[in-house]
Amino acid sequence: MNLRYLAALAFASLLSACYTVPKPLKAEVYQITPVQAVEIDRSGVPVRWGGRIIETRPMGSQTCFDMIGSELSIGGRPRSMTEDGSGHFIACRTGFYDPAIYLKNRELTFVGRIDGYENRMIGLTDSRFPRVAADVVYLWPQAPGLDPRYPYPRRPWPWAGWEWSDGKY
Repeated sequence: MNLRYLAALAFASLLSACYTVPKPLKAEVYQITPVQAVEIDRSGVPVRWGGRIIETRPMGSQTCFDMIGSELSIGGRPRSMTEDGSGHFIACRTGFYDPAIYLKNRELTFVGRIDGYENRMIGLTDSRFPRVAADVVYLWPQAPGLDPRYPYPRRPWPWAGWEWSDGKY
């Protein structure tokens, strides 16, 4: 029994070693959320934050992204939005990022440093957001859409050579 347990543990270790953060997102960062960064001033701290785009704003020599943060998976991709979330933040990067590509609700991950804070109005509430000077802007590929009648990814059954979601046998 112990031998099987060790073999399973070794296999799991090998699988986890294969799934890593994409090369551009690898960096030594401080584990802090945008909400925690607002509570205690953490200017200059390196972070890896991600989430969904609220708005993309090209402004002359740089582009700023208004983001709603979420936790990152082990691979650095934003997880689905949770109830508590990670808070709002703003990330800016030198250069032009086309708002037609960096659309609302697309997933991004940034690596950079907290370089200050901005106050913004959300409705009638004045809120303080951390601003990240991004060294890396990583746009994740869109997940394939799911058929609401069959909410599992479409893939052929390997033993039969047909797809259930097409209704063809």
